[in-house]
Amino acid sequence: MNIYWESFKTFFKIGIFTLGGGYAMIPLIEEEVVNRKKWVSKEEMLDLIAIAQSCPGVFAINIATFIGYKLHKTRGAIATTIGTALPSFLIILAIAIFFKQFEDNRIVASIFRGIRPAVVALIAVPTFRLGQRAKLNKYTIWIPVACALAIWGLGVSPIYIIILAALAGYIYGRCRI
Repeated sequence: MNIYWESFKTFFKIGIFTLGGGYAMIPLIEEEVVNRKKWVSKEEMLDLIAIAQSCPGVFAINIATFIGYKLHKTRGAIATTIGTALPSFLIILAIAIFFKQFEDNRIVASIFRGIRPAVVALIAVPTFRLGQRAKLNKYTIWIPVACALAIWGLGVSPIYIIILAALAGYIYGRCRI
């Protein structure tokens, strides 16, 4: 089978069956790309997630683009990016066409209220997995907690957190050499 078509289909399937955005896609991407197809290793996946989070733009598109590029350079990046974006585009297009008919429907509103907690779980699971792979322990667990509290509680920009973390990592690495 054409490898570009295979990567497009893989990311299209991930895109169409994921509610909740890019972070909710992480378990599906990991299952397909790391476990089933073995296109990237678990360590590479962790690095790709970190890079995708650090780059401007939509997380799901970023990670799909990076994986596609790693696999098949520019054409692979195009295939995975379109595969990821197309389902959302088609769903939003359908919603836009039919929204007026359903905007006051109590059943639809109830369905979305039920989906919200599941989306939180879909985001929480990869967060815990990332923490495990990042080798967090009782001495380092305070770092992501402090960063999250600074962003959420104090309104610190995530950009400053990323810059500070990169600087701290660089200094720590230089001190250990």
